[in-house]
Amino acid sequence: MERGVPIRAARRPRGGAPLALLLPAAVGLTFLVLPLIGLLVRAPWSAMPELLSGDAVWPALRLSLICATLATGLSLVFGVPLAWLLARTTFPGRRLARTLVTLPLVMPPVVGGVALLLVFGRNGLVGQWIYQQFGYSLPFTTAGVVVAEAFVAMPFLVLSVEGALRGSDARYEEAALTLGASRFTVFRRVTLPLIAPGVGAGAVLAWARALGEFGATITFAGNFPGTTQTMPLAVYLALQDNPDAAIAVSLVLLLVSLAVLFALRGRWTTGTH
Repeated sequence: MERGVPIRAARRPRGGAPLALLLPAAVGLTFLVLPLIGLLVRAPWSAMPELLSGDAVWPALRLSLICATLATGLSLVFGVPLAWLLARTTFPGRRLARTLVTLPLVMPPVVGGVALLLVFGRNGLVGQWIYQQFGYSLPFTTAGVVVAEAFVAMPFLVLSVEGALRGSDARYEEAALTLGASRFTVFRRVTLPLIAPGVGAGAVLAWARALGEFGATITFAGNFPGTTQTMPLAVYLALQDNPDAAIAVSLVLLLVSLAVLFALRGRWTTGTH
């Protein structure tokens, strides 16, 4: 590039999309959108206030929002340092550690709930010691809901933050180190501002995943109204007895998720401010 010539943004290729790509893309979009349209079309809009006025709906929604937020907080506290460790350091077994971190993404949630019971249950590897020392049993409690949701949601945050770390320019961190800053100061003052959009995107994904968690929650925490019954569990129970109520509760959960994603999308998931 000659001096004085401005750098122009890369242009998109001209021309329409080839039919071999357009058709599968249209089918994929239809496959993802059609169930949501069906939910909206079949919703009992006229009876919605009556269906949502039940005693189990709003406590379940409140519990879901609180537990998903706490699970996201746990994911941030432990997941961001873990992502930094995987992206910025080299240690024996790092590839194995990354594999284990991503394992909850592909593991059936019910299996995750069973694994949590074997570790944190009253007779579990860690839960046994907790019960003997403090007389506290984690399963089938509200704290158990938070733990189950954090277990399935944290990998989304770790992968997002690790990708942001690998895509960021490490020269700023190296320059701060040469000026005498400690590694923690560099992480706090340089690294975190650089990867803030990635951290925010990971937090949103983790929150949405925690909000919709079902299998690990019902296995590890049970389904007790007001204590461990989250919105997905309330939908499952309502579907057996009152399908219209299940649709109404599903719409509430869908609208809450869409509101959060739309509110944060421009700021975080696209990396803009």
